[in-house]
Amino acid sequence: MSRIVIVSNRTPGKGPVAGGLAVALRKVLSEREGFWFGWSGKLTEQPAREARFEDIDGLQVGQIDLTRDDHHAYYAGFSNSILWPSFHLRLDLATIESHWYEGYRRVNHQFARALLPLLKPDDVIWVHDYHLIPLASELRALGARNRIGFYLHIPFPTADALYAIPHHEELMRDLSRYDLVGMQARRDVAAFTEFAEHQMPSTFGGHRSETIDFSRTEVDAFPIGSDPDAFARLSVSPAGTKMVHRMKRALGDQRLILGVDRLDYSKGLPQRVEAYEKLLANNARLRRSVHLLQVAPPSRDSIKEYQETSDTLDAMCGRVMGHFAEPDWQPLTYVKRAYGQPSLAGLYRLAKVGLVTPLRDGMNLVAHEYVGSQNPADPGVLVLSRFAGAAEIFPEALLVNPFDTDETAEALRIALDMPIEERQQRWQALMNAAKHHNVDNWAASFLDRLAPGSMPQSGTRDILYLASVA
Repeated sequence: MSRIVIVSNRTPGKGPVAGGLAVALRKVLSEREGFWFGWSGKLTEQPAREARFEDIDGLQVGQIDLTRDDHHAYYAGFSNSILWPSFHLRLDLATIESHWYEGYRRVNHQFARALLPLLKPDDVIWVHDYHLIPLASELRALGARNRIGFYLHIPFPTADALYAIPHHEELMRDLSRYDLVGMQARRDVAAFTEFAEHQMPSTFGGHRSETIDFSRTEVDAFPIGSDPDAFARLSVSPAGTKMVHRMKRALGDQRLILGVDRLDYSKGLPQRVEAYEKLLANNARLRRSVHLLQVAPPSRDSIKEYQETSDTLDAMCGRVMGHFAEPDWQPLTYVKRAYGQPSLAGLYRLAKVGLVTPLRDGMNLVAHEYVGSQNPADPGVLVLSRFAGAAEIFPEALLVNPFDTDETAEALRIALDMPIEERQQRWQALMNAAKHHNVDNWAASFLDRLAPGSMPQSGTRDILYLASVA
């Protein structure tokens, strides 16, 4: 069996693993020979030419260091100040600095140069996320002929947003060097196919670019999930139960509405608080009987747009408290810190409403975790943004437009008033979908498709091939 080489921006650290993805990829490497490769998290004066290996909790991990300037241009710059906002359709928040792209390519070349000597001819390489889009091109240029797959963990942009990204043609040509490109949702595959079918040649400087050939690249949706059975166990574990007891003492008879997100402008947190404010304004009977808990640990707070989101959310939470709080009741709690999975599972289980309303999201694993943690006899209701990838596999949630805060407020009211029979029926359908799309099945289905000799799904390559020669 071929070795599996997993490549990501950061390599896993020592100690307990927080995310389901890291657990799944560790499991892949525990069942098959291979190693994990990526940035060590350390900065150095000179770029590393060779990887150093370390055994991390039984995992073989190859790591390289980056220079401070290269890391800034590659990570904070091109990846998170251009690609992240553009892929999330927030072009107004993109900051364009031309030299960032040079650093982005330079780091991808550094990855490829350090990785190539470690490869065997039949190794299968699985590259993760937008930081490393050019890696296959860099490896191919150095002579690698391995099967290489790429998985995008964020949404793929619409054609108009894609055209606004500097060097988008080179990035799309980079994607064409992969054998398999996986995306979160069918809408992402449709956006990719739209570009493939309607490529707009550039005439900048009088030069017409060549049409990109996607005929050797298979593109498909592989919806990523969590481990719902694991969250079901965590929710009744000692740590999960302890959190439930603590919250019950604090809440009394109040029903909990819960949001759990990184503090990121794509998550729609100000709109969420505004919707909750309208719920209280429009339904006086619910005051003193509900409580919103928003968990939002800071994310990339060195980037200006993230700090502005934090300041806006602070102000909105203060406004709601000032408007509705009483000496013996507060309408919401806003916590800027992360919690471990057992504590989160306990919060999910207690919450009567899981409020998951990103403005745009790749999948949103919080939705999966909330579903997995519910009490089957008395489940809560998932209120879910229709712009999250999870909406495609969770139609039984209450789907909302997060930009329409009146609609979200009404969905909250419906969720709080929903009879138990309907809650049970909706939850059972959601749990079935979560189990079907669990993280282990996701990893297995992608790697099965990427394996040497695997056949593409009928039609996918034909469509892209016709697009590339049109």
